[in-house]
Amino acid sequence: MTKHTKDPLRFCAALVQLQSGRSPAANIAVAAKLIGEARQRGAHYVLTPEMTNIMETDRDALFAAISPEETDPALAEMCELARMHKLWLHVGSLAIKVSTDQAVNRSFLLDPEGDIVARYDKIHMFDVDLPNGESYRESRNFHPGDLAISADLPWGRLGMSICYDLRFPALYQALAQAGSSFFAIPSAFTRLTGQAHWHVLARTRAIENGCFVLAAAQGGMHENGRESFGHSLIVDPWGMVLAEGGTEPGVIVAEIDPAAVAAARGRIPALQHGRRFELVEPMTRPAHLRAVEKVT
Repeated sequence: MTKHTKDPLRFCAALVQLQSGRSPAANIAVAAKLIGEARQRGAHYVLTPEMTNIMETDRDALFAAISPEETDPALAEMCELARMHKLWLHVGSLAIKVSTDQAVNRSFLLDPEGDIVARYDKIHMFDVDLPNGESYRESRNFHPGDLAISADLPWGRLGMSICYDLRFPALYQALAQAGSSFFAIPSAFTRLTGQAHWHVLARTRAIENGCFVLAAAQGGMHENGRESFGHSLIVDPWGMVLAEGGTEPGVIVAEIDPAAVAAARGRIPALQHGRRFELVEPMTRPAHLRAVEKVT
């Protein structure tokens, strides 16, 4: 096992990248092996990607494969893994059945005793039609959450989010203003949108809030024919990429120094400078501003 950092304020974070298929049992078996590898590499905190337990677009097959939280075997296995490895295990998300025809995309933060410390239901649903013909209607199967959630780790506060949430900066600003030093962004970006926006958005959320971004991803061609971008990222509060994955399953690790959060915010105190303002129509603007607009 890799030796842990000697500085008690620092910790080793690991991201598990998966290529989840249609079998929850098979997916969790792969995740368990990679979580064990992360622990061997010295991880204190491990994050898995969105939809750790299943990637399934067929509605009937999805609901036949998933379970309510209290009886979900994937969640039970993850709790046992957290206990066995004595680490903070953050299950990026599981598809959890909440009724006969509705599910939630739910993230679970587990402590080293295997207890659930926090839950977060994905707020923003990915309902889009892409230029390459791909179409997604997440809201058809999943009920959106309506609460922003943060939880305390031994090294600072963690703000929880999932995938498409990444495109909504107000959520992360609220989490940062509530004391978060780290953002978890477990994801399953498509290859098309990931190539264009994944790195830019992850680094932007880190920079504008002075926070670490921990973004575990799905990657590669899935059993259902979907292709995910991969490239799991650990980004520091100055926007530097500390570790990056490829497109296939694996583990990336980086040492996290929480002092970097205060340092970045001290250099660019944007969170302190944000001001509320009123947006008005052009003809209601003050006369001196309208005059400038006419000249330019």
